[in-house]
Amino acid sequence: MAYGIACGAYTLFWIYLLLGWRKQPRGGALLLAVGASALWALANGFVVWSPSATVLALAWTSDIARQVSWLAFVIMLLRTTNPRELRWPVAAALVVAVAQLLGVVGLGLGLLSQATLHLGSFLAGAVLGLVLVEQLFRSVPPDSRWALKPLCLALSAGYIFELYLFADGFLFGQLDADVWAVRGIAHAMTLPLIAVSAGRNPDWALRITVSRDAVFHSTALALSGVYLLVIAAAGYYVRYFGGDWGRALQLTLFFAGLLLLSVFLVSGAQRARLRVFLNKHLFPYRYDYRSEWLRFTQALSSADGALDLGESVIKGLCDLVESPGGVLWLRESGGNRYHVQSRLNHPAIAVTEEEDSSFCRFLAAREWVINLEEYRSGSNNYATLDLPAWLSAISSAWLVLPLKSGGVLVGFVLLSAPRTPVDVNWEVLDLLKTAQAQAASYLSRMQAVEALIESRKFDSFNRMSAFVVHDLKNLVAQLSLMLKNAERHKHNPAFQDDMLETVANVESRMRALMAQLQEKRSIDPPRRVEIGALVERLRLAKRHQRPSIEFEAGGAGMVEVIAHPERLERVIGHVLQNALEATRDDGRVAVSINPTGDGAAVVSVEDNGCGMTREFIREQLFRPFQTSKTGGMGIGAFEAQQYIREIGGSIAVDSEPGMGTRVSITLPMVAREARDDMKSAVMTQGS
Repeated sequence: MAYGIACGAYTLFWIYLLLGWRKQPRGGALLLAVGASALWALANGFVVWSPSATVLALAWTSDIARQVSWLAFVIMLLRTTNPRELRWPVAAALVVAVAQLLGVVGLGLGLLSQATLHLGSFLAGAVLGLVLVEQLFRSVPPDSRWALKPLCLALSAGYIFELYLFADGFLFGQLDADVWAVRGIAHAMTLPLIAVSAGRNPDWALRITVSRDAVFHSTALALSGVYLLVIAAAGYYVRYFGGDWGRALQLTLFFAGLLLLSVFLVSGAQRARLRVFLNKHLFPYRYDYRSEWLRFTQALSSADGALDLGESVIKGLCDLVESPGGVLWLRESGGNRYHVQSRLNHPAIAVTEEEDSSFCRFLAAREWVINLEEYRSGSNNYATLDLPAWLSAISSAWLVLPLKSGGVLVGFVLLSAPRTPVDVNWEVLDLLKTAQAQAASYLSRMQAVEALIESRKFDSFNRMSAFVVHDLKNLVAQLSLMLKNAERHKHNPAFQDDMLETVANVESRMRALMAQLQEKRSIDPPRRVEIGALVERLRLAKRHQRPSIEFEAGGAGMVEVIAHPERLERVIGHVLQNALEATRDDGRVAVSINPTGDGAAVVSVEDNGCGMTREFIREQLFRPFQTSKTGGMGIGAFEAQQYIREIGGSIAVDSEPGMGTRVSITLPMVAREARDDMKSAVMTQGS
């Protein structure tokens, strides 16, 4: 009954196509496939009505004709201007057809092995059909898929049904009678979808393009199908010769095979190996530059999602060369060092590189992509390169990419070794150089935007200062008026009460203003400052606070620097105050001064307070308007760093949450000869 309905449906559809046939080659192929399907349904109907060996052989032969006709139709749709790309589908279809014919012969002779080949050949035909349909759909441009989508859906559904029928029969040695009985009606149900595609595209003139993604996915699907066939054959062998444990061993083997296949499918390294192999052997160029460029640009423009811009730059560059991860160094704002800004799938690394180091000068001057594998092999290309010790110690380091924008080295990226061997030839280098220029422009723009935001914050800060100055002027006016009247009314009790109330009000308002605003600049000129005396003054000024500050004034001898006394005192006082506020009353805050031996001295402030995370120190501590204090403005640490740099020093912070913090301020000392000359000049002027 089911095959009779299928035969009628295929016959009516064949007549419909015959009446509208425009003698197009692809239309003729579809007409042939539908006609073969009608004969197949008729032959299987005779098998149900009057089974015999002859009728059964005719049914299997018509089945072969039906499958070959549909495969030929799909292959014709896949045809492009380069027919050589269709050699493997044609060869595969011929092999499947021959295997199916041999299976029919073996079935007629009653040979078990030939019967097994018979079922396996039809299973292979279903797998091949799915692969070709999948490749056909991926090869068609999006604007042409509207006409082809119903056909691909219909053929895929039919091949999936065939895959289930023959995979079950191949595993268990015989076809499921119930599934075979509904086979005809199942295929007949796909005819409306095929008719829709025929109506949308009567001449089947499709603009076919073969993309790298289509080849990759089709090859992966084909390999998966071949792998499953091998597993199924092994399972059948185990079941046939395994005795009582045959079925259990077969199911175990089948599950293990599926599990192993899933592991390979989700493995990035295996996908990378397959992609590199296909690009190397099937295409004249390694990359599809349009898709690679669109993907890289999309990665940069979609930052601030799951990844920040730095991580997106690393990922975009990694995807070009199958690298799993890397590290990005960026030039610090207003500084002369490069620090780690982002990392992706790479262990934490806290390394800074000076701008004037030979490594950075090489990157800025040559703009080369440094292949560390080539460098380790002793290549003469890097004869002038002095590789840093920290970079040599990273065993997984592979490529170093300079990021240069506007003639300035913005930063550089270190990529880890790839998942699969990649030949870094001229094509790879050209693509990386183009990508790194794009990435550098994005990062440079990001830094410019951040600088603009900080500048706008300072503008807002200055506007706020104008209001504060206005309030201070009013307070000064109140005090001036009070002083003018003090001489005349100083013995008047009422005036005295009013004066005290006015002073209390002015003092309260000035404290509120000073809590919001800190003086930005000092007008004192730079001169010699003795650091020990300065620290001692600060210690005495804060003697009422807890914990007490530990300091030995004479421990380092006389250490003098050229600085603005008030500003330097405010900077060191800010560091001391932060240490006191971060430490419990029973804790410890200690100050030490130690000459370094190279014309500088280090003022160290150490506490065992709450400490800070490395991320906070790197990303927030020295940035303006970033603070962890309640009511703080976040200017103190920024001002301290800016001023220490202004007088030729540096400031470093080493901290660990829960353990404490050590702030080291390095200052250039006044040379002894300079001090002696100054003393001599003073004595001469005095005499």
